[in-house]
Amino acid sequence: MPHPQAKVHRMFELVEPIATVTFSEVPNEEFLALGMRNYWDGYFAGRAAPLRLAPAGVVHAVFYNFADGEVARHIPWVWGKTTPEEAIAVRERGSAAALRQMIGELADSPGLVRVTDLATRAAVSAPTEGRALYAGLRALDVPEEPVARLWHAATLLREHRGDGHNAALVAHGIGGTEAHVLLALSLEMRAEEFGRIHHLPKAQLAAVVDGLRGRGLVDAAGGFTDAGRETRERIEALTDELAAPAYDVLSTDELDELVAGLEPIAAAVKAVDD
Repeated sequence: MPHPQAKVHRMFELVEPIATVTFSEVPNEEFLALGMRNYWDGYFAGRAAPLRLAPAGVVHAVFYNFADGEVARHIPWVWGKTTPEEAIAVRERGSAAALRQMIGELADSPGLVRVTDLATRAAVSAPTEGRALYAGLRALDVPEEPVARLWHAATLLREHRGDGHNAALVAHGIGGTEAHVLLALSLEMRAEEFGRIHHLPKAQLAAVVDGLRGRGLVDAAGGFTDAGRETRERIEALTDELAAPAYDVLSTDELDELVAGLEPIAAAVKAVDD
């Protein structure tokens, strides 16, 4: 029997803060030490490394939601400073160090290994078809050290869901920048206020919003229409549905145990971020 969608979505909420420690200060400093010019060089080197030396156009397609030209400012430049293999190692080392720092005593708690084992079982069990970034991560060795392995498992689960989210966006005809606009509106922010797109030229962002308005998803004031809100809700529901196969390997009791075990870890990471 498939697990309830609410439980699958809860796993997303718990996995996300654990996986995204990779975008925090400790890993960033590791990449700057390699000669990266800024945060985004390290971001693209670390996240694109499992795709090896894929050109900027391929990375842009896989990552989906960056504006045209943003990836090309970093790929392939970063590969003149490091290799994918080194970037993978630096990302893992920095992320594990950041996670250990954020969760404190939980890193050495008796239950961490059990939670990590459950998360890893799920993370390496999902289908790879149509999941380019997840498949690239699946080809990597799973770390042995428990904190590093937990981060790796969380990253696998995050990117598996992310690949599915991109498929859901494509199915609904929503482009990458449009997806950011809809996310901003769901957070009750205007598109031009949202961090991931506020830097775009005003005319470019206005054209994206106008396109959504023309499709009946955004109203005259720049907010959601009912159709826009319903579209985003359908996308999120489909994303959860596509993420669910990762957890089929776990029984109901095991998934409940995993959720309970991840909750204090995710809370500790979020407390640092807050």
